[in-house]
Amino acid sequence: MERRFATHAIFLFLFLKESQQGSNEKRLLHDLFEERYYSPLERPVENESMPIRVNFTLVLQQIIDVDEKNQIIHTNIWLQMKWKAVNLMWDPYEYGGIEAIPVPAKLIWTPDILLYNSADDKFDGTYHSNVVVKSDGSCLWVPPGMLRSTCSIDITWFPFDDQHCDLKFGSWTYDGRMLDLQMDDPEGGSILEFRRNGEWELIGVPGHRHVQDYDCCPEFYIDLVYTIHIRRRTLYYGFNIIIPCLLISSMSLLLFLLPPDAGEKISLGVTILLSLMVFLLLVAETMPPTSDALPLIGIYFCCIMVMTSLSVLFTVVVLNFHYRGPETHLMPSWVKFGINVVLAKALCMSRPTTEKRRQSIIQRHRLGDVQMHERTTTHSLLPNLLESEEEYRACAENGVCGLHSLGASDWIRQTQAHECNVTQQNEEEIDQTKHYNEKTDFGRPNLVAILVELKKITSKLKQDEEDTNIKNEWKFAAIVIDRLCLWICLAATLISTIAILSSAPHLVA
Repeated sequence: MERRFATHAIFLFLFLKESQQGSNEKRLLHDLFEERYYSPLERPVENESMPIRVNFTLVLQQIIDVDEKNQIIHTNIWLQMKWKAVNLMWDPYEYGGIEAIPVPAKLIWTPDILLYNSADDKFDGTYHSNVVVKSDGSCLWVPPGMLRSTCSIDITWFPFDDQHCDLKFGSWTYDGRMLDLQMDDPEGGSILEFRRNGEWELIGVPGHRHVQDYDCCPEFYIDLVYTIHIRRRTLYYGFNIIIPCLLISSMSLLLFLLPPDAGEKISLGVTILLSLMVFLLLVAETMPPTSDALPLIGIYFCCIMVMTSLSVLFTVVVLNFHYRGPETHLMPSWVKFGINVVLAKALCMSRPTTEKRRQSIIQRHRLGDVQMHERTTTHSLLPNLLESEEEYRACAENGVCGLHSLGASDWIRQTQAHECNVTQQNEEEIDQTKHYNEKTDFGRPNLVAILVELKKITSKLKQDEEDTNIKNEWKFAAIVIDRLCLWICLAATLISTIAILSSAPHLVA
């Protein structure tokens, strides 16, 4: 038991001896802040007439959001500040080898560096962390912050745009004669810890030091401006805005391929125009309400909308030509020659020749005559046969035809022979001659009326054929105009698309 107690006593003594490090730190803090009468209001310089130098560095961690509508950028940034405090120096050997201690920022002097263009509700969005103070008096303060700052958004090349958002830092109360603010890295901010953003690609964070002096006063003020250069990634906007817009604009070309008799040309054009309006409203919701510049995608939408509107206008003209006829319009010579001949030839359009159309008509008529003859033969023989059989049956029942086995054709021949014998008599010849003369005298005016009617029918057919030819001329003129509008709109779509895309600073990011 005594040996165990002695062992525990030795370990306890050794432990208490090593725990004297805590007392060294306590004694160091007591000597720094109480024995030396340290005041956080005092600038830590040897000569009050000299400025204290503060080295400043911006460490960009993440771009959280870029609000184009309100022109605000939300970032996660660490502010790194270094300076040397002459009243916070000690010898590490006197305090157990302590070379650095963390001190709350409110207990020592810290530079009042703020973000000038802050858009935060509290203005200062940093967390005041501890300051690491070293034995040689150098102080390191890295307050992290979720900063919201104003950013002038340039939407000229949207969605192929680059944005430059400035972050302006400087002392709020100390001028350049009291605080010398310097950039720790001349190239700008640090992006080693940057986390990749899905919408924006970070190009760099350059910085420059700016000195502002005034003629009225001897003071001058120093500020550091860091510019966050970001580039928009176009993959999202390409699949959700640009490609649908291209597809909708290409659908407007179908207006000129749809036949006029379908009756859907105008409704299709209006539907395409409304679809483009919906996409334009979606783009406008993300853009700031400014009149300084027009976005590139907005200009493209306007070009496509104008082209679609012209397509609807051209479609109305085509339909107007298509449904014209000799009853309402006379075809001018410039339409018949200028459109149906010259313009059609320029567009490599041609109609079937007269000989081919005549052969096609003859073939259709021949086919119709054959079908009519078949229908006539089938329908005419059956009633004649039925009529002969009915007469034979009636004759057989009356006993006139003799044998019941006699056929209908034999009965007809016997009847015709009997009538021929009767007509050989003189009285019947005289009656038949008078009757023939009466028929001849009555048939002459009928023949004249028939000839007049045939002339009317012939003239009517010729007039209908001429009207049909005129209508065909108008329809062909409508087809030529439709083809011309197709090539015009196709060329306008291709030229506008190539011009807009080629003028973009970059297509893929």
